[in-house]
Parts: sequence; C-alpha cells; structure tokens
Amino acid sequence: MGVGAAITLATWNDSEFAKGTFTAGSFNMLGSTDGSAFTSNAVLGSPASLSFTVNPTTLSPGDSVYAPFAVELDGPTTNNAVVTISNAATSGTVSDLTYTLIQPSTFGCAVGTTGTELVPALTGIGVVPGTITFDLTKGTPPSTAGTPVFLCFKVLAGAGLTQAQTGTATWQFAAASQ
Repeated sequence: MGVGAAITLATWNDSEFAKGTFTAGSFNMLGSTDGSAFTSNAVLGSPASLSFTVNPTTLSPGDSVYAPFAVELDGPTTNNAVVTISNAATSGTVSDLTYTLIQPSTFGCAVGTTGTELVPALTGIGVVPGTITFDLTKGTPPSTAGTPVFLCFKVLAGAGLTQAQTGTATWQFAAASQ
C-alpha cells in the first residue's frame, strides 16, 4: 500500500517552462551638409565640414556667414532620441567671433532665416550656453529614416577681429535614445 501511494503521487506532478528572447534595438544618428545625403561623422577628428554661404576665410569685422546642417535617425533605429548640443573643440584664434544656431522648418540657411533659436545670437564661438537639446523621431516603419531636424549656423565677425586670425570650431550633437 505504501509503495502504491508513492507511485500515485508521482503521476500527479507536472511542469511548465517559459522562455524569453531578448534582442537589442538599433540606434544611429547621421548628419548632412546638403539636406539630402546623410552620413556618419561620429569621430571628433573627422567632422562634417560646414559649407558657408560666403567664404569664411576672408572675413572682416561685421561680416556674417551662414551654414546649414541637418541630423536624422538612420532607418534601422528603433528609438526616438534627444540630442544635446555641446562644444567639442576649438583651435587657433576664434576670439571676436560669435554665432547663433537656429532650427528652421526647412533645409537652408541665409540672411533672414527664421525658426527656433537654439543658441542665442552673439554667443561666443566655443561656447554652448546651458543644456541645449532638441528631439529626433525614428522612422515609421523602423526601416525608414526618421524625420530630419534642420539647423542653421550664423557666424558673425566682431569689430575686434584681427587680420590673419584663423581658428576652427567643432560642435557635437550627442543623441541619447529615449
């Protein structure tokens, strides 16, 4: 009787198993200097070169030059992003040069370009005041690129610009997934 009871109890045992598979999404931001061809410029030593409307190598006091730029999330990206703008590097002499960064609704940058002012006018080259951010949205479906955000750099040469002064400024656009 004791042996039969043990066998009877064993037949009332049961198990269930559950398995989860986890795969990381994809996240990649691209930049463009022409508003249509987007490429990766993810290394400080080889940034995209902005194309200014007037040759920025012949500036004199009072001159303004403009350059458009755009960023978007690449097609496979699975999350929206918040982008933080910072100053990555300057070299040479950039004193008495100021800039503003505007977010227009279309690609392009010239005198009279309007939009959301991300960096206020007359901000010194090499300075990004506070935490400047904007949002990027992923594509729908995720295989398509996200909606680009257009940017306009306006650089103004001040009265104290000296002859033969030369310098560079590099800005960083750091995207973090949301």
